[in-house]
Amino acid sequence: MTAPAPLRIAVLSFAHTHALSYVHALKEMPGVELIATDPDGAAAPDDAPRGAELAAELGVAYVDTYDEAFAWKPDAVVIAAENSRHRALVERAAAAGVHVLCEKPLATTVEDAIAMRDACETAGVLLMVAYPVRFSPAVRDAIAELRSGRLGRILGVTGINNGKLPQDRAWFTDPELAGGGALVDHVVHCADLLDELLGERAASVRAVSNRMLHAQRELSVETGGLVTIQYPGGVVATIDCSWSWPMSSATWGGLTLQVVAERGTVTVSPFAKGVAGHDAHGETWSPVGADLDALLLEEFVRAVRDGRQPQPDAGVGIRTVEIVKAAQASAARDGEVVHL
Repeated sequence: MTAPAPLRIAVLSFAHTHALSYVHALKEMPGVELIATDPDGAAAPDDAPRGAELAAELGVAYVDTYDEAFAWKPDAVVIAAENSRHRALVERAAAAGVHVLCEKPLATTVEDAIAMRDACETAGVLLMVAYPVRFSPAVRDAIAELRSGRLGRILGVTGINNGKLPQDRAWFTDPELAGGGALVDHVVHCADLLDELLGERAASVRAVSNRMLHAQRELSVETGGLVTIQYPGGVVATIDCSWSWPMSSATWGGLTLQVVAERGTVTVSPFAKGVAGHDAHGETWSPVGADLDALLLEEFVRAVRDGRQPQPDAGVGIRTVEIVKAAQASAARDGEVVHL
């Protein structure tokens, strides 16, 4: 039997740090041809490796422009650009008939997210949003346990997604490129898990935020926040989304979700397991367990080959952006409840 033609995938931009692990994962997949481009890297507001230099370190073929990447005629693209640049790249991919995996958040406005979904639907191409945490075996086991009904009705959820200030990629703290600060960066992962767990759109959002953390840097975005979400079924969820881990920490941070049900609680921490120690430079930490980015990419690649819509889809992307924008609006109005 003749082997299927290789799947051609282009990674568009190295702006998001996940792009590095996406390249590693795709390079390990059989039947995938890979190139990358990062034309905005030269203008990045930091000194992190970007562009052809980073491509050489990663061992991936590189082209200089998005035009060249699309001229290569990829079957699919992985978009890891700055948040505000997602829409233009998704719409360009849709116009070229190319399937899309887009980094989270899908967009910096709800209107952009909807336009991206509509462009892909019109073109008949797949659009998946990069929420790797939902692919954690621990998360999937917890959701299956809660859905089994053994613990009864879900009453409330406490989400914590804390981490270091992402100073090595300065665009994360640029309000134009990122669309905000910690509320944008860390709310969406928990919001995605809540979307998958509860299966309903949020009814209202209340949030507070401040810039007390890392105040000496005089950043123009929030560095800490607390978001409360009410769902139509009565569940109340909170998300601590702060950049509160010390810069000296050996790891980026962590995510924990605690679900309180009628007959018990379930707590899941997909990044909690690792090997700790010390070397000449200080504390060390090596995570153990599944490579969530690789699991995400495997699902995307399988879906492209099978011609089916992978999850999380654009609908999830839109609903999570709605929560972020409502949280920003609430925080700007001193915690006023915003209804969706």
